[in-house]
Amino acid sequence: MKELGLINKLKINRFTDFGAYLALSDGGEVLLPKGYLTGEEKEGDVVEVFVYTDSEDRPVAVTQKPLALLDDFAVLEAKEVTKFGAFMDWGLPKDLFVPNGEMAKNMEVGQKYLIRVCVDFKSTRLIGVSKYRDFINPAPQDFEPGNEVEGLIFEKTDLGYKVLIDDQYEGLIFSNEVFQPLEIGSTRKLWIKKRRDDGRLDLQVLPVGRVKYDEGSEKILSILEEKGFLPLHDKSDPAEIQAILGMSKKHFKQCIGQLFKARQIVIGPDGISVSRD
Repeated sequence: MKELGLINKLKINRFTDFGAYLALSDGGEVLLPKGYLTGEEKEGDVVEVFVYTDSEDRPVAVTQKPLALLDDFAVLEAKEVTKFGAFMDWGLPKDLFVPNGEMAKNMEVGQKYLIRVCVDFKSTRLIGVSKYRDFINPAPQDFEPGNEVEGLIFEKTDLGYKVLIDDQYEGLIFSNEVFQPLEIGSTRKLWIKKRRDDGRLDLQVLPVGRVKYDEGSEKILSILEEKGFLPLHDKSDPAEIQAILGMSKKHFKQCIGQLFKARQIVIGPDGISVSRD
């Protein structure tokens, strides 16, 4: 069934007490359960649905969209772990199952993992695979230092943060170059620092070649480049500065003074922002 795991526009063939049967390209039908109908549909209408399999491995259509389609990657949270595998929350009533044999490592409830949606050819149902390296390719030679990329941050290790680029290349941001926690599952702009011989990429959160400041200043500038504004200034309460930045007011004032002199920030009455000059 070529519609499995994808968003499809399918025509309503007929209605039953259970819902509407939609026409598939192979001449078969798939059920759109009654709960997904508004009551205004009629035969011949075209509806946009996602097709997957229910708890009994029967094809079913839903109007909800999952966090990942077939052959896509996403960072998903483990809702339940059993002796057979783990069930991941991917935004649908039926969780995505990752069999033990498709796990890169043991999973824990509440933790997030990089998952690729695949077809289990034994059962023809959709499953999750966390052995992501089976799908990773070496980055091309034209991925050069200084190039801007968009990366999905998917795991924190002792070395740093692992990143997926273009759904097929792997990169790493080293911990000693990160000045604020990065959220697992977030997507952000990054810059290539180095392409390794094996095709993996060393990445950084700041443009290559930008002047570096002390760690506190880098932390402030990194937050500002992500958020655009911080409601802190030289009159702010020390406790507020400590809570937001984890630094003393004296250190904060030194940092913003350094950044202001370098024309990296603008200091306003309500806070600081990135200079656009």
